[in-house]
Amino acid sequence: MKINEQIAEKVSESLLQIKAIKLDNTNPFTWASGLKSPIYCDNRVTLSYPEIRTYIKEQFVKLINEEFENAEVVAGVATGAIAQGALVAQEMGLPFAYIRSSSKAHGLTNQIEGKVEEGQAVIVVEDLVSTGKSSLAAVEALRAAGANVIGMIAIFTYNLPVAKENFEKADCKLITLADYDTMIRTAADQNYVSESDIQSLVKWKDNPQAWSDNRK
Repeated sequence: MKINEQIAEKVSESLLQIKAIKLDNTNPFTWASGLKSPIYCDNRVTLSYPEIRTYIKEQFVKLINEEFENAEVVAGVATGAIAQGALVAQEMGLPFAYIRSSSKAHGLTNQIEGKVEEGQAVIVVEDLVSTGKSSLAAVEALRAAGANVIGMIAIFTYNLPVAKENFEKADCKLITLADYDTMIRTAADQNYVSESDIQSLVKWKDNPQAWSDNRK
């Protein structure tokens, strides 16, 4: 994983400003897994802000042109990255598809919606990477269909060690516009959080499970 610090700071500041990223050490958020966290990220909110969604789209296109120039198809991970992926595909004049979390239980029982030919080079668009499990499930679905997944781009990652490990095991290149470490620095610089809050946020990232267990 690598990151452009200037872009990461701008994206982090935007996500904090529009409350796509919310920080609360006192009343932590509960993730679907049951894990308690001082941060909650919902990048769907960016779609409501034309200037921000356009900037994200433009940076995604730049990333693809620089790092994945042989991309033939853009694929979004449902549901959070469908809209952003479609915007990127439209800008680049490329085909678009999206990947469900699982196959439909009726109709054509598709997991991949849209046309992806065997052997085509696919760049996957994601809105958020936490552990990487759901993101990589989309990658595996594409590979099972015969696609050549050349990498994944995402708006934000929590930078959890387990995600790095999972992407390395899956042999999938991941590049994000912003990450947890840059977000913390930006939040501190812009006075979104206090010094004690920063310390707690750092502790959560170092050991999310231990942090969560202490809040139960």
